[in-house]
Parts: sequence; C-alpha cells; structure tokens
Amino acid sequence: MAASERNTSTPAAGTATKQRGETVLQVENVVKHFPITQGIVFKRQIGAVKAVDGVSFDLKRGETLGIVGESGCGKSTLAKLLMRLETPTSGRAVLEGRDMFSLSGSALRRMRRNVQMVMQDPYTSLNPRMTVGDIIGEPFDIHPDAAPRGARRQRVQELLELVGLNPEHINRYPHQFSGGQRQRIGIARALALKPEIIVCDEPVSALDVSIQAQVINLLENLQDELGLSYIFIAHDLSVVRHIADRVAVMYLGKIVEIGTEDEIYERPTHPYTQALLSAVPVPDPKARAHREIIRLDGDVPSPANPPSGCRFRTRCWKAQDICATEEPKLELRAADPHLSACHFAEQKTHVVA
Repeated sequence: MAASERNTSTPAAGTATKQRGETVLQVENVVKHFPITQGIVFKRQIGAVKAVDGVSFDLKRGETLGIVGESGCGKSTLAKLLMRLETPTSGRAVLEGRDMFSLSGSALRRMRRNVQMVMQDPYTSLNPRMTVGDIIGEPFDIHPDAAPRGARRQRVQELLELVGLNPEHINRYPHQFSGGQRQRIGIARALALKPEIIVCDEPVSALDVSIQAQVINLLENLQDELGLSYIFIAHDLSVVRHIADRVAVMYLGKIVEIGTEDEIYERPTHPYTQALLSAVPVPDPKARAHREIIRLDGDVPSPANPPSGCRFRTRCWKAQDICATEEPKLELRAADPHLSACHFAEQKTHVVA
C-alpha cells in the first residue's frame, strides 16, 4: 500500500496543539566537505570531498521523506549531520524555531531528545555485553527526567511490547534474538525519549525480504499511533515506495529531484531518477517486456572533483553544452509540477513493482 493512501488522521500522543502537515524540520543549503590533507607534520589542505553539497528540504509532522540514491551519494552523511554526529561545513537545520547546528551543551542534549536514529545494521548497533533492558533504558541515564528510576523497568517493558517483542525478555542479550528482532530493539531504543523525528538509515537493508515487510509495517503503525516524522534513507526504491509520502533523489551530494511518491515513481523528470527506476525489477512479464532499460555509461565521478555544471552530465544521454557550464537549479519544471534539477527535464513513465 502506498504511503499516500495510509490513514494519517491519528493525533500524536500528548501533542494536541501540534497538527499533522505543519513543518517540523527545515533544512537549508546544508554542506559537508571533508578536507583532503597532505603531509604528516606540516599538514596542508589540498582539496575536499564534497559529501553533501547544498541540500535543502523540509519535513512535515507525521510525514515520511524517503532519500534514495547510489552508494556514496551522501545519504548517510546527511543522516549523521541531522543527528549532529558530524559538524556541517555550512547550512542550517531549523527544528522548533532553532538552528540545530548552532546548539551546544544542554541545548544540544535537549534537541537530541526530539531527533533519534535507527541504525542500518542490527548486528553491530547493539552492545553485545548489555541486556535488552539496559540497551533500551540507556537513554534514560542521559535524560533522567524522561523516566523516574523506579519506573524505568516498566517503561522498557512497555517499549518492548510496543514494537512487538515479549516484555519478559528484558534480561536477554542481543545474541539471543534474530536480526528482525534486534532491529525492533533498535526501534524501541529510538522511541524511548518520545522523539518527533526518527532518522532511519537503511533500517531494513540487512534483513531478509520477509522480515523487511514486517519492520516496514511496524514503522508505519508506530507513525500512525504516535504521529512520528521519518527521514527514511535507502537504496532500495521498492522499499521506499511502500513507506514514503515524498521522495528525494540524491546524486553526488545534491538532491536532483524531489516530489510525492506518485510524482517520482510514475512521472519522473530527471534522467538519473528515470535510470534508477528502470533498474527496479518488475514481476509482470508483460510490463517488463515493454519497459525501456536505461544503462548508464561510466562510473560515478569523484566527490573530491565533481564535474562542472550538472554533476550527472558525464553519464547523461541528454547532456548538451549548457550542462557543462550552468548548474541546473532544483526548481519546478514545465514537464511536471515538482522540483527537478535538469535543464532538459522530461516526464517519463516507468512501471515499478
């Protein structure tokens, strides 16, 4: 079921004055460059890896924004920036009227209660020496006002039950759970402080397909019940389609197209998006026989030395002289009313499972 068809009328618990659809996070021109240095004693910078290079978007309350793209396009770096695990080179991320990137100390600690993360690998993101109860309850050690010490065990058991696990397993260790169960533990940990935003960094890529569906359904149910907003990062376009309300496509540190789930999957206008969708497997043999497969030539350019103008031009079959001299802006195009960064944006329909 497409995300746009899901019921999103349930109000967030304890947020009567907060309405679904209002902007909860606004990201403005975020940049992260990693310096390339030379020398051991007398280091000097000789370049920079432009991992994230001017990303802007907003996130609505109760919405899921999917971010997709090839490996190395900057998706995970963007997630770390939003979690303040990395310091941005420039840009703003406004949450509740305050720039997250300007906060420090106790103000930053309070902000982190509202933005939590579900890691990619459930096998390495849980401390094997801690019990499930200690793992899920650890946020309460940092934010003791979130749960009184005498009520923490009960709160952890409630979280285990919320994500579909047996509360009686609170004293078990991670190795006693399957991969899907471990990811549920990671989700419970992210929910402990009652955040408004959860950044999901490829949360199902390490799981079996059948388990992926269970975790996706769990995330959807939690969103409907708690009014959560998700930033869902993935490389699997089929998975993103099932959960995302809007989708942003990244290439070499930039967003090249952003729109609703229907706009991106049914009416893509950027050549890179069209190429990605053409590679998605289609189970219907008749539809597969009539679908054009777009094969891109060459490799992704180095983020330390991206092409001038449009960064996709070295692999694009539409590239012309203007693409090398003028960088296309992410703006509304005549072909379709959603944002696309291409001088020659053109609607192209692909059938995607």
